[in-house]
Amino acid sequence: MRYSKLTAVTLMTFALSACISAPAGPPGPQGATGGTGATGSTGATGGTGATGYTGATGDTGATGSTGATGSSGARGSTGAKGSTTGDTMIIVPAR
Repeated sequence: MRYSKLTAVTLMTFALSACISAPAGPPGPQGATGGTGATGSTGATGGTGATGYTGATGDTGATGSTGATGSSGARGSTGAKGSTTGDTMIIVPAR
């Protein structure tokens, strides 16, 4: 039994060494190129959102009335004219 395993291993070693040491054969023909896969469809485009409404414009406030115009005051009367006497003398100081 022992020799049968040893013989089998030896034969396998010779067989494999013959494959490795043998010269390589000519290259085989080039294989065909595979076909291109189908292109997937484009997804649907989403819809545009709704536009919002503009808010209401507020009313303008009321304009106030103009106040009453006051009346002119009474006109004062002119004072009485003084009388002069011949011996009155006025002195004005120099500046």
